[in-house]
Amino acid sequence: MTDNVVLLNSRLSHLTPVPPSTDWGRVLADWLATKRSHHTRRVYRRDIDNFLSDIDMELGKFLSLDRHGAYALVSRYKGELIQKGLKSATINRRLAAIKSLVSFSYNCGHCDFMLESVKGEKLSAYRDTTGVDPETFKRVLGGIDRGTLKGIRDYALMMLLWSNALRRSEVSKASIADFDPVAKTLRIFGKGKGNQSEIISLGIGTVTAIESWLTARGEVNPDKSLFCSINPGYRDGRLSTQGIYDIVKSRCQDAGITKVMSPHRIRHSSITAALEATGGDVRRVQKLSRHSSLNTLLIYDDNRKNHQGEVTDLLDSLI
Repeated sequence: MTDNVVLLNSRLSHLTPVPPSTDWGRVLADWLATKRSHHTRRVYRRDIDNFLSDIDMELGKFLSLDRHGAYALVSRYKGELIQKGLKSATINRRLAAIKSLVSFSYNCGHCDFMLESVKGEKLSAYRDTTGVDPETFKRVLGGIDRGTLKGIRDYALMMLLWSNALRRSEVSKASIADFDPVAKTLRIFGKGKGNQSEIISLGIGTVTAIESWLTARGEVNPDKSLFCSINPGYRDGRLSTQGIYDIVKSRCQDAGITKVMSPHRIRHSSITAALEATGGDVRRVQKLSRHSSLNTLLIYDDNRKNHQGEVTDLLDSLI
């Protein structure tokens, strides 16, 4: 019995709880490690650093507050963010990071309060689903010089984003092994799916564009990223989500689009175009967008039809 206890302790020694007065950096690192997404870890770490800097307080001192003091401090911080003019979504993300860290610390015995009473800003989900129409996106594609390696890559990337309404994180995570040109499929790791993957079908044009990119690139290692940087110092490095954003923004600007475009704007554009092409068949388009709720697609469809504008025109004609 004693030997078993010793063995168990040796296996779990690296998980031994840290006393509240010992190593707050370890507490922060352990909390961040519970977030599967690298992007979430990076953003949440930055949000916590900003919070502690703004309140001029170390993490240990903050977590040592009583519940009344903690509520007052975080509420004051929220108010300051509002006064600074930060967007509601940004404020809510920062509050979510703080509340998540506090919840983790509370359950680990590092603090004696929770922050459920601190409410975020009310948001109108998907209030803006505008993007560009298919003809405008054709202009973007037509402006890409496919005589260069960068052009071949960017064309394939833009085709994939448009035809499958993918999120940039899904594209960034894809490896060469995930692409099957014969079956015309791509394995992706969707938002909120953790390490669970799904197989999506690709259009012929997208498959051809990706094959052209891989041929021009000359990479055969299936473990390498599907899209990579072509810069000399970063050759074959996985194209980051920021890199994908920059490519989309730049290519759309080159095509004369004044609206600031992003991968998510292309996603909005694709979903809206799909609804238009299918006559508003939200169930079919849901297979493309992979939204968990049909209600989200109904918002896209309502924005596409602009019922409010129609009723306004009717009222306007009555006077």
